[in-house]
Amino acid sequence: MRIQLIEGSQLPKFTSSGFKKFLGLSSRSSSIKLTLNGPCLGAFEHTYDALNQKKRVVASFLLSKIVKASVTRNAGEGWSKYLPPSASPIALDEFPFLAAANMNDPILVFFTAMDNQGGVIVKEQPKLDLDLYIQNYRGRTRYDRLFLIGRSSVPLCVDALKAAATEAKRGRDTHRYREAVECLRIAAPSEPEATFDQAWLESVDASNRSEITRLLAELKGYKNNLVKESIRIGNEDLAKFYESSGDLNAAAETYQKMRPDVSTQKQIADVGRHLIRVSLAQRNWGMVIAHLSKMGLNQTPEEEDTLQPFLKISQGIASLGQERFLDAATAILATKSGVPESTYDEIASSNDVAIYGGLLALASMDRIDLQTKVLDNSSFRSFLEREPHIRRAVTNFVNGRYSACISTLESYRADYLLDIYLQKHIPKIYAEIRRKCIVQYLIPFSCISLDTMNGAFGIPGQPIEEELYSMIQSGTLQAKINTIDKHLTTASSNPRLKLQASALEKAQSYEKQAVDRLRRMGLAAADLELKGQKKMNANTLSSSSEMYDDYRRLDE
Repeated sequence: MRIQLIEGSQLPKFTSSGFKKFLGLSSRSSSIKLTLNGPCLGAFEHTYDALNQKKRVVASFLLSKIVKASVTRNAGEGWSKYLPPSASPIALDEFPFLAAANMNDPILVFFTAMDNQGGVIVKEQPKLDLDLYIQNYRGRTRYDRLFLIGRSSVPLCVDALKAAATEAKRGRDTHRYREAVECLRIAAPSEPEATFDQAWLESVDASNRSEITRLLAELKGYKNNLVKESIRIGNEDLAKFYESSGDLNAAAETYQKMRPDVSTQKQIADVGRHLIRVSLAQRNWGMVIAHLSKMGLNQTPEEEDTLQPFLKISQGIASLGQERFLDAATAILATKSGVPESTYDEIASSNDVAIYGGLLALASMDRIDLQTKVLDNSSFRSFLEREPHIRRAVTNFVNGRYSACISTLESYRADYLLDIYLQKHIPKIYAEIRRKCIVQYLIPFSCISLDTMNGAFGIPGQPIEEELYSMIQSGTLQAKINTIDKHLTTASSNPRLKLQASALEKAQSYEKQAVDRLRRMGLAAADLELKGQKKMNANTLSSSSEMYDDYRRLDE
């Protein structure tokens, strides 16, 4: 599985540890050279076949840089099939981790590792300002968002990782600090923040050990005194310490132990908020829904108004995590405005509410619901004012300007890919919105040229025929593609057949009503009418149905 190496050879900068790590090689040598004997060729073939298509292209490109032309000519045809053809150069723009053809570039090495781990790489410059963006949050989500941006955004990588390391030093979670600095040492080893603050680590670790010992001793004393309020406070202090130090499982268990000792509605609400916050940090969507169902019980109107935004946003995020986009949109659109952001800024900001609600509504609701539940929603309108492009996209969709809607959303794709809750679902959400736009666009047409469709929805370098074909196969679009004339013909329904089916249904309904009235008149004429019987049991309904069938047979 490994390519044979020759130690001590001085080769170009492409032969750094990043290339060896990319192909799964040993990193013990400072430079590598590919030998051209038979066993090496067989080993490379074995490794090459195990790579996916993207890595094959990159391996071929790097191999062409490492193997010298004179040596390659003497190697025969064995190596030539792995080298890229000169007539078709490799487009490096397709590979974010090959922004520069130098494996000694720290950013390149870092994002090569991120890509190998399956991470999302965003090479476009986002529209967000990092400092202003992170000021909207508090708590653990600040670090989570900074660290995600640092691992995903090429332009903001170094700044985000430095901010994440600084944010980690403000708390007790040493694992987070080590994680951020380790990434920073790869991406920007020359930065001052890329050096571990060993004195701070030792101090915080010692402080954490002494604090946990003190809190456990206090809780034990409270339990011995059998004072419920003291036990509740002791468990809360211990759980908050676990949460701040990064032990979320212990924090959730300790918060759960507070439930038997709560005595007021406010304490019940506080326990629920703690558990929901920890479950969101753990990405345990099922537990979020379970805790939300307990939070809605026995709340006063004032407490409900204060908690409502936190509960609705949490419900929306949990439904989004479970890919129930309609439920998520319904919950977030119901969020009340006018409540201070400090009640929910540990999980999301008011800008996030507008983005989540608008995108999920576009992906799951029709035009009528978008108009009534989004644009005409007086409570949600105040959130939309913070993100005018979301309102513009929804308005364009409702007004039938589908190309403008898609282009508006595409211009902010890089920003949404840097959101901790949206990143995983953006491709599916955008695909759903795009499919809806195409279907709505085709409603007025019975036949339309593919050139027109490409002009309205085409993506550079990607013909729309494949997308239309997949939509037809999945049943999303009822149409046929004429590849000869380059036309798309929609499958129009037969209006005559619809009219006949509707008329037959109305006739059957009228016949049933007429027979019921005749039977009622016959019963009244025979003095068999039952008065004062408001409810009919199953036996009466059955006998009445039998009388109706007998009456119809007599008429026939």
